[in-house]
Amino acid sequence: MPAPSSPSPHAASHAAASSSAPAPGPSSGASSGPSGAVPSAPPVLAEVVRSGFLEGRHRGSLVLLGADGSVELALGEVTAPVFPRSSNKPMQAAGVLRAGLELSGERLALAAASHSGETFHRDLVRTMLAEHGLSAEQLACPPDLPLDPEERETYLAAGGVRDRVTMNCSGKHTAMLAACARNGWPLEGYLDPGHPLQQLIHRGVEEAAGEPVAAVGTDGCGAPLLAIGLTGLARAYRSFVLAEPGTPERRVADAMRAHPEYVAGTRRADTWLMREVPGALSKMGAEAVQAVALPDGRALAFKVEDGSLRALGPILAQALRLMGVDGPVVDRIGAAPLTGGAEVVGEVRAVF
Repeated sequence: MPAPSSPSPHAASHAAASSSAPAPGPSSGASSGPSGAVPSAPPVLAEVVRSGFLEGRHRGSLVLLGADGSVELALGEVTAPVFPRSSNKPMQAAGVLRAGLELSGERLALAAASHSGETFHRDLVRTMLAEHGLSAEQLACPPDLPLDPEERETYLAAGGVRDRVTMNCSGKHTAMLAACARNGWPLEGYLDPGHPLQQLIHRGVEEAAGEPVAAVGTDGCGAPLLAIGLTGLARAYRSFVLAEPGTPERRVADAMRAHPEYVAGTRRADTWLMREVPGALSKMGAEAVQAVALPDGRALAFKVEDGSLRALGPILAQALRLMGVDGPVVDRIGAAPLTGGAEVVGEVRAVF
Protein backbone atom coordinates (compact mmCIF):
# COMPACT_ATOMS: atom_id res chain seq x y z
CA MET A 1 0.00 0.00 0.00
CA PRO A 2 1.46 3.41 -0.88
CA ALA A 3 2.31 5.68 2.03
CA PRO A 4 -0.30 8.32 2.91
CA SER A 5 0.14 11.69 1.30
CA SER A 6 -0.59 15.04 2.88
CA PRO A 7 -3.28 17.33 1.44
CA SER A 8 -1.83 19.77 -1.05
CA PRO A 9 -1.61 23.51 -0.30
CA HIS A 10 -4.25 23.97 -2.99
CA ALA A 11 -6.61 21.62 -1.14
CA ALA A 12 -6.08 23.45 2.14
CA SER A 13 -6.58 26.89 0.63
CA HIS A 14 -9.64 25.75 -1.31
CA ALA A 15 -11.20 24.27 1.82
CA ALA A 16 -10.59 27.49 3.73
CA ALA A 17 -12.09 29.60 0.96
CA SER A 18 -15.12 27.32 0.64
CA SER A 19 -15.70 27.22 4.39
CA SER A 20 -15.73 31.01 4.53
CA ALA A 21 -18.25 31.38 1.72
CA PRO A 22 -21.16 33.71 2.57
CA ALA A 23 -24.04 32.06 4.31
CA PRO A 24 -27.32 31.76 2.42
CA GLY A 25 -29.70 34.65 2.85
CA PRO A 26 -33.01 34.47 4.68
CA SER A 27 -34.84 33.60 1.47
CA SER A 28 -32.84 30.35 1.15
CA GLY A 29 -34.93 28.67 3.84
CA ALA A 30 -31.92 28.00 6.07
CA SER A 31 -32.88 27.80 9.73
CA SER A 32 -31.34 30.04 12.34
CA GLY A 33 -29.77 28.88 15.58
CA PRO A 34 -30.75 30.10 19.04
CA SER A 35 -28.85 33.35 18.52
CA GLY A 36 -30.60 34.01 15.20
CA ALA A 37 -27.41 33.51 13.17
CA VAL A 38 -27.81 31.63 9.90
CA PRO A 39 -25.39 28.65 9.82
CA SER A 40 -22.71 28.83 7.16
CA ALA A 41 -22.92 26.52 4.16
CA PRO A 42 -20.56 23.54 4.04
CA PRO A 43 -17.64 23.74 1.62
CA VAL A 44 -17.85 22.88 -2.06
CA LEU A 45 -16.50 19.37 -2.58
CA ALA A 46 -17.31 18.96 -6.28
CA GLU A 47 -18.13 21.09 -9.30
CA VAL A 48 -20.25 20.33 -12.35
CA VAL A 49 -18.57 21.65 -15.49
CA ARG A 50 -20.40 21.41 -18.84
CA SER A 51 -18.84 22.71 -22.06
CA GLY A 52 -16.30 24.66 -20.01
CA PHE A 53 -19.10 26.38 -18.03
CA LEU A 54 -19.52 25.95 -14.26
CA GLU A 55 -23.05 24.55 -14.14
CA GLY A 56 -23.34 23.64 -10.49
CA ARG A 57 -21.68 22.79 -7.21
CA HIS A 58 -22.04 20.02 -4.64
CA ARG A 59 -21.33 20.95 -1.03
CA GLY A 60 -20.64 18.56 1.79
CA SER A 61 -18.50 17.50 4.72
CA LEU A 62 -15.56 15.08 4.75
CA VAL A 63 -13.11 13.67 7.29
CA LEU A 64 -9.88 11.72 6.86
CA LEU A 65 -8.35 9.80 9.78
CA GLY A 66 -4.70 8.84 10.03
CA ALA A 67 -3.49 5.37 10.93
CA ASP A 68 -3.41 6.38 14.60
CA GLY A 69 -7.05 7.52 14.47
CA SER A 70 -6.30 11.24 14.55
CA VAL A 71 -8.11 13.65 12.23
CA GLU A 72 -5.81 14.55 9.36
CA LEU A 73 -8.33 16.53 7.30
CA ALA A 74 -11.75 17.92 8.21
CA LEU A 75 -13.91 19.80 5.72
CA GLY A 76 -17.27 21.07 6.91
CA GLU A 77 -19.15 19.81 9.96
CA VAL A 78 -17.56 16.41 10.55
CA THR A 79 -18.83 15.97 14.11
CA ALA A 80 -22.44 17.00 13.46
CA PRO A 81 -24.78 13.99 13.30
CA VAL A 82 -25.89 12.65 9.93
CA PHE A 83 -27.91 9.64 8.90
CA PRO A 84 -25.24 7.30 7.42
CA ARG A 85 -27.98 5.33 5.69
CA SER A 86 -26.57 2.05 4.36
CA SER A 87 -23.05 2.93 5.47
CA ASN A 88 -24.32 1.66 8.86
CA LYS A 89 -24.87 -1.85 7.46
CA PRO A 90 -21.57 -3.36 8.64
CA MET A 91 -22.57 -2.44 12.20
CA GLN A 92 -26.02 -3.95 11.66
CA ALA A 93 -24.44 -7.15 10.35
CA ALA A 94 -22.15 -7.30 13.39
CA GLY A 95 -25.29 -7.00 15.51
CA VAL A 96 -26.83 -10.18 14.10
CA LEU A 97 -23.56 -12.01 14.85
CA ARG A 98 -23.63 -10.68 18.40
CA ALA A 99 -27.14 -12.09 18.60
CA GLY A 100 -25.67 -15.53 17.95
CA LEU A 101 -26.57 -15.98 14.28
CA GLU A 102 -23.95 -18.07 12.48
CA LEU A 103 -23.18 -16.48 9.11
CA SER A 104 -19.99 -16.43 7.09
CA GLY A 105 -18.67 -15.94 3.57
CA GLU A 106 -21.12 -14.71 0.95
CA ARG A 107 -24.02 -14.92 3.40
CA LEU A 108 -22.42 -12.53 5.86
CA ALA A 109 -21.38 -10.18 3.06
CA LEU A 110 -24.99 -10.15 1.83
CA ALA A 111 -26.17 -9.32 5.36
CA ALA A 112 -24.12 -6.09 5.08
CA ALA A 113 -25.17 -5.37 1.51
CA SER A 114 -26.96 -2.82 -0.59
CA HIS A 115 -27.00 -5.37 -3.37
CA SER A 116 -27.67 -4.59 -7.01
CA GLY A 117 -30.48 -7.14 -7.36
CA GLU A 118 -28.51 -9.34 -9.73
CA THR A 119 -29.53 -12.97 -10.13
CA PHE A 120 -26.89 -14.27 -7.72
CA HIS A 121 -28.04 -11.80 -5.06
CA ARG A 122 -31.68 -12.83 -5.37
CA ASP A 123 -30.82 -16.53 -5.40
CA LEU A 124 -28.76 -16.32 -2.21
CA VAL A 125 -31.47 -14.35 -0.38
CA ARG A 126 -33.98 -17.08 -1.22
CA THR A 127 -31.51 -19.76 -0.14
CA MET A 128 -30.90 -18.02 3.19
CA LEU A 129 -34.62 -17.65 3.83
CA ALA A 130 -35.14 -21.37 3.21
CA GLU A 131 -32.16 -22.32 5.41
CA HIS A 132 -33.73 -20.53 8.37
CA GLY A 133 -37.31 -21.62 7.75
CA LEU A 134 -38.41 -18.17 6.66
CA SER A 135 -40.41 -16.83 3.73
CA ALA A 136 -40.11 -13.73 1.59
CA GLU A 137 -43.49 -12.58 2.89
CA GLN A 138 -41.95 -12.13 6.35
CA LEU A 139 -39.44 -9.56 5.07
CA ALA A 140 -40.50 -6.08 6.15
CA CYS A 141 -38.51 -4.29 3.45
CA PRO A 142 -40.67 -2.88 0.63
CA PRO A 143 -40.98 -4.59 -2.75
CA ASP A 144 -38.62 -3.03 -5.26
CA LEU A 145 -36.81 -3.44 -8.57
CA PRO A 146 -33.07 -4.14 -8.92
CA LEU A 147 -30.90 -1.22 -7.80
CA ASP A 148 -28.50 -1.58 -10.75
CA PRO A 149 -29.94 0.14 -13.88
CA GLU A 150 -28.60 -2.47 -16.31
CA GLU A 151 -29.92 -5.33 -14.19
CA ARG A 152 -33.25 -3.54 -13.84
CA GLU A 153 -33.72 -3.45 -17.61
CA THR A 154 -32.92 -7.16 -17.94
CA TYR A 155 -35.22 -8.00 -15.03
CA LEU A 156 -38.15 -6.04 -16.43
CA ALA A 157 -37.64 -7.43 -19.93
CA ALA A 158 -37.95 -10.92 -18.45
CA GLY A 159 -41.27 -9.99 -16.84
CA GLY A 160 -39.96 -9.28 -13.36
CA VAL A 161 -42.03 -7.19 -10.94
CA ARG A 162 -41.27 -5.36 -7.69
CA ASP A 163 -40.37 -7.92 -5.06
CA ARG A 164 -39.10 -7.88 -1.47
CA VAL A 165 -36.25 -10.25 -2.34
CA THR A 166 -35.12 -7.91 -5.13
CA MET A 167 -34.98 -4.90 -2.81
CA ASN A 168 -31.33 -3.97 -2.15
CA CYS A 169 -31.64 -4.44 1.64
CA SER A 170 -33.19 -7.92 1.51
CA GLY A 171 -29.99 -9.63 2.65
CA LYS A 172 -29.86 -7.50 5.78
CA HIS A 173 -33.53 -8.13 6.53
CA THR A 174 -33.12 -11.87 6.03
CA ALA A 175 -30.23 -11.91 8.51
CA MET A 176 -32.24 -9.85 11.01
CA LEU A 177 -35.20 -12.22 10.79
CA ALA A 178 -32.91 -15.24 11.15
CA ALA A 179 -31.28 -13.75 14.25
CA CYS A 180 -34.72 -13.19 15.77
CA ALA A 181 -35.80 -16.77 14.99
CA ARG A 182 -32.62 -18.13 16.60
CA ASN A 183 -33.29 -16.23 19.84
CA GLY A 184 -37.03 -16.73 20.01
CA TRP A 185 -37.57 -13.01 19.58
CA PRO A 186 -40.72 -11.76 17.83
CA LEU A 187 -40.50 -11.90 14.05
CA GLU A 188 -43.29 -9.39 13.69
CA GLY A 189 -42.09 -5.94 14.59
CA TYR A 190 -38.41 -6.88 14.21
CA LEU A 191 -37.75 -3.35 12.88
CA ASP A 192 -39.16 -1.60 15.92
CA PRO A 193 -36.34 0.43 17.58
CA GLY A 194 -37.33 -1.14 20.91
CA HIS A 195 -37.01 -4.71 19.62
CA PRO A 196 -34.20 -6.67 21.36
CA LEU A 197 -32.27 -7.05 18.09
CA GLN A 198 -32.47 -3.35 17.27
CA GLN A 199 -31.40 -2.44 20.79
CA LEU A 200 -28.37 -4.72 20.38
CA ILE A 201 -27.51 -3.04 17.06
CA HIS A 202 -27.98 0.40 18.61
CA ARG A 203 -25.42 -0.37 21.31
CA GLY A 204 -23.02 -1.78 18.72
CA VAL A 205 -23.18 1.38 16.60
CA GLU A 206 -22.40 3.54 19.64
CA GLU A 207 -19.47 1.35 20.65
CA ALA A 208 -17.98 1.29 17.15
CA ALA A 209 -18.43 5.03 16.58
CA GLY A 210 -17.27 6.00 20.06
CA GLU A 211 -20.19 8.37 20.50
CA PRO A 212 -23.90 8.21 21.37
CA VAL A 213 -26.53 7.91 18.68
CA ALA A 214 -27.90 11.43 18.25
CA ALA A 215 -31.22 10.58 16.62
CA VAL A 216 -33.23 7.57 15.48
CA GLY A 217 -35.14 7.66 12.21
CA THR A 218 -36.50 5.22 9.67
CA ASP A 219 -34.41 4.15 6.68
CA GLY A 220 -35.79 3.60 3.19
CA CYS A 221 -36.04 -0.14 3.88
CA GLY A 222 -37.97 0.47 7.11
CA ALA A 223 -35.12 -0.39 9.50
CA PRO A 224 -34.10 1.97 12.33
CA LEU A 225 -31.68 4.64 11.12
CA LEU A 226 -29.09 5.75 13.66
CA ALA A 227 -27.48 9.19 13.39
CA ILE A 228 -23.79 9.67 14.22
CA GLY A 229 -21.12 12.14 13.11
CA LEU A 230 -18.89 11.55 10.10
CA THR A 231 -15.89 11.29 12.41
CA GLY A 232 -17.71 8.60 14.37
CA LEU A 233 -18.56 6.79 11.14
CA ALA A 234 -14.91 6.80 10.06
CA ARG A 235 -13.92 5.58 13.54
CA ALA A 236 -16.41 2.72 13.25
CA TYR A 237 -14.93 1.51 9.97
CA ARG A 238 -11.44 1.84 11.40
CA SER A 239 -12.48 -0.30 14.37
CA PHE A 240 -13.77 -3.02 12.06
CA VAL A 241 -10.54 -3.43 10.08
CA LEU A 242 -8.42 -3.30 13.25
CA ALA A 243 -10.62 -5.65 15.29
CA GLU A 244 -9.19 -8.94 16.49
CA PRO A 245 -9.79 -11.93 14.18
CA GLY A 246 -12.90 -13.85 15.15
CA THR A 247 -14.73 -10.88 16.65
CA PRO A 248 -18.09 -9.96 15.07
CA GLU A 249 -16.61 -6.73 13.67
CA ARG A 250 -13.63 -8.42 12.04
CA ARG A 251 -15.77 -11.27 10.71
CA VAL A 252 -18.01 -8.75 8.96
CA ALA A 253 -15.06 -6.81 7.55
CA ASP A 254 -13.37 -10.00 6.33
CA ALA A 255 -16.55 -11.30 4.66
CA MET A 256 -17.21 -7.99 2.91
CA ARG A 257 -13.63 -7.77 1.64
CA ALA A 258 -13.58 -11.39 0.47
CA HIS A 259 -16.94 -11.18 -1.30
CA PRO A 260 -17.46 -7.54 -2.34
CA GLU A 261 -19.72 -8.43 -5.26
CA TYR A 262 -22.28 -9.59 -2.67
CA VAL A 263 -21.95 -6.29 -0.77
CA ALA A 264 -22.69 -4.25 -3.90
CA GLY A 265 -22.64 -5.75 -7.39
CA THR A 266 -20.54 -6.33 -10.46
CA ARG A 267 -20.80 -2.73 -11.65
CA ARG A 268 -20.40 -0.84 -8.36
CA ALA A 269 -17.60 1.28 -6.89
CA ASP A 270 -17.58 -0.51 -3.50
CA THR A 271 -16.90 -3.79 -5.30
CA TRP A 272 -14.13 -2.33 -7.46
CA LEU A 273 -12.40 -0.72 -4.48
CA MET A 274 -12.50 -3.78 -2.24
CA ARG A 275 -11.36 -5.99 -5.13
CA GLU A 276 -8.46 -3.80 -6.25
CA VAL A 277 -7.16 -2.23 -3.02
CA PRO A 278 -6.04 -5.03 -0.67
CA GLY A 279 -7.68 -4.84 2.73
CA ALA A 280 -9.98 -1.89 1.95
CA LEU A 281 -13.44 -1.89 3.55
CA SER A 282 -15.94 0.28 1.67
CA LYS A 283 -19.67 0.94 1.89
CA MET A 284 -21.78 3.70 0.43
CA GLY A 285 -25.16 4.87 1.65
CA ALA A 286 -28.11 6.67 0.14
CA GLU A 287 -28.03 10.47 0.09
CA ALA A 288 -24.37 10.28 -1.02
CA VAL A 289 -22.73 8.97 2.14
CA GLN A 290 -19.50 6.99 1.91
CA ALA A 291 -17.17 5.35 4.41
CA VAL A 292 -13.87 3.54 3.76
CA ALA A 293 -11.16 2.08 5.98
CA LEU A 294 -7.74 0.81 4.95
CA PRO A 295 -6.09 -2.10 6.74
CA ASP A 296 -3.58 0.11 8.57
CA GLY A 297 -6.38 2.08 10.24
CA ARG A 298 -6.63 5.07 7.93
CA ALA A 299 -10.27 5.88 7.24
CA LEU A 300 -12.57 8.38 5.58
CA ALA A 301 -16.22 9.36 5.67
CA PHE A 302 -18.16 12.02 3.84
CA LYS A 303 -21.65 13.17 2.95
CA VAL A 304 -22.74 15.30 0.02
CA GLU A 305 -25.25 17.78 1.39
CA ASP A 306 -27.73 17.59 -1.49
CA GLY A 307 -27.57 13.78 -1.59
CA SER A 308 -26.43 13.68 -5.21
CA LEU A 309 -24.84 10.33 -6.03
CA ARG A 310 -23.20 11.74 -9.16
CA ALA A 311 -20.72 13.58 -6.93
CA LEU A 312 -19.88 10.53 -4.82
CA GLY A 313 -17.32 8.93 -7.16
CA PRO A 314 -15.21 12.04 -7.82
CA ILE A 315 -15.14 12.95 -4.11
CA LEU A 316 -14.27 9.40 -3.08
CA ALA A 317 -11.46 9.20 -5.63
CA GLN A 318 -9.93 12.49 -4.51
CA ALA A 319 -10.16 11.50 -0.84
CA LEU A 320 -8.41 8.23 -1.61
CA ARG A 321 -5.63 10.07 -3.43
CA LEU A 322 -5.11 12.30 -0.40
CA MET A 323 -4.72 9.09 1.61
CA GLY A 324 -2.03 7.87 -0.79
CA VAL A 325 -4.23 5.42 -2.72
CA ASP A 326 -4.12 5.83 -6.50
CA GLY A 327 -4.16 3.82 -9.70
CA PRO A 328 -6.61 2.65 -12.36
CA VAL A 329 -9.35 1.66 -9.90
CA VAL A 330 -9.33 5.15 -8.33
CA ASP A 331 -9.50 6.74 -11.79
CA ARG A 332 -12.41 4.45 -12.63
CA ILE A 333 -14.29 5.35 -9.46
CA GLY A 334 -13.65 9.07 -10.00
CA ALA A 335 -14.82 9.23 -13.61
CA ALA A 336 -18.12 11.14 -13.86
CA PRO A 337 -18.47 12.39 -17.44
CA LEU A 338 -21.31 14.61 -18.62
CA THR A 339 -22.70 13.99 -22.08
CA GLY A 340 -24.30 16.20 -24.69
CA GLY A 341 -25.97 14.00 -27.26
CA ALA A 342 -23.53 11.14 -27.74
CA GLU A 343 -20.43 13.19 -26.88
CA VAL A 344 -18.68 13.80 -23.57
CA VAL A 345 -18.89 17.54 -22.96
CA GLY A 346 -17.91 17.90 -19.32
CA GLU A 347 -17.51 16.23 -15.95
CA VAL A 348 -18.26 16.29 -12.27
CA ARG A 349 -14.91 16.88 -10.55
CA ALA A 350 -13.66 17.12 -7.00
CA VAL A 351 -12.28 20.53 -5.96
CA PHE A 352 -10.66 20.00 -2.55
